[in-house]
Amino acid sequence: MAQSGFKSTVKLLGTWGSPFALRAQVALHLKSVEYEYIEEILNSKSDLLLESNPIYKKVPVSICESLNIVQYIDESWPSDPSILPSHPNDRAFGRFWAHFVDGKCFETINAVAGAKDNDVRMAMAGDLTECLASLEEAFQKSSKGGYFFGGESIGFFDIACGSMVGPLSVVEVFSGVKFLNEDTTPGMLRWAEKFRAHEAMKPYLPTVTEFFEFAKKKFNVQ
Repeated sequence: MAQSGFKSTVKLLGTWGSPFALRAQVALHLKSVEYEYIEEILNSKSDLLLESNPIYKKVPVSICESLNIVQYIDESWPSDPSILPSHPNDRAFGRFWAHFVDGKCFETINAVAGAKDNDVRMAMAGDLTECLASLEEAFQKSSKGGYFFGGESIGFFDIACGSMVGPLSVVEVFSGVKFLNEDTTPGMLRWAEKFRAHEAMKPYLPTVTEFFEFAKKKFNVQ
């Protein structure tokens, strides 16, 4: 993200349906930052993408890795609302669970969506259920009675976890399992509903049908 003089020029390279590009879009929206969005075709990567992220060659960029981008946005435009918590303990809590989402949670979501055998899919669905049970506990500890992980407003971990909302809705269709439900994840269920409806999220989140059609092509599912 380039800044020149008093006038900032912000470019975000992303690709349709990317949950990680979504994080940057939500953060920029929350901070009311004007930016140019550049759609990348990943099987034909542009020179700008290769120049901006020569190591991983993936979106979003130009700061590499989506969680780094969210933190960069928060620190570069320090006006309210603040995205990262002010207390070091809360920041550490958010970073820990954000990495849990990027590691274990997305790994199991992709395993469920990409499984060709139904027995394998249901086994992976069990692992995903355990992941969400852990997130439910984290939500109950940190939400302080509010709708979001930090209470009443969207913060760093909401953005990190919110990138799962679309992919999770797809694997619910693939597996026939309602992963977010009133019995086992009541807090996460209400959180997902509020996050989907938030004005910083709605312009960028594809519909379940759009995500499903995209995932069928990605995982070659008929």
